[in-house]
Amino acid sequence: MLNSKQVAHLKSLSHSLNPVVQVGHKGLTDSVINEIQISIKAHELIKIKLQEKDKNKRKLLLDEICKKINGQAINMIGMQIVVFKPSEPSKIDLP
Repeated sequence: MLNSKQVAHLKSLSHSLNPVVQVGHKGLTDSVINEIQISIKAHELIKIKLQEKDKNKRKLLLDEICKKINGQAINMIGMQIVVFKPSEPSKIDLP
């Protein structure tokens, strides 16, 4: 589990990221989850674009993604979410 200083550091790193995966109107299909897993393994910190308009449903999608990939939610900015999952060895130095 990350502390607030580590989350703040990851949020600051995420500002310059572009979304690497897009979750469309069909939701979290197996292929979307697979793409997220590939991207998170390569980068550790990724931004995902959601097409869902309802904020509560976006929050549920974020929670479901984190549960399926065993990652941690970092931020939700409008229709984009940021997810973190450290790899071994970690590419990102946390404070």
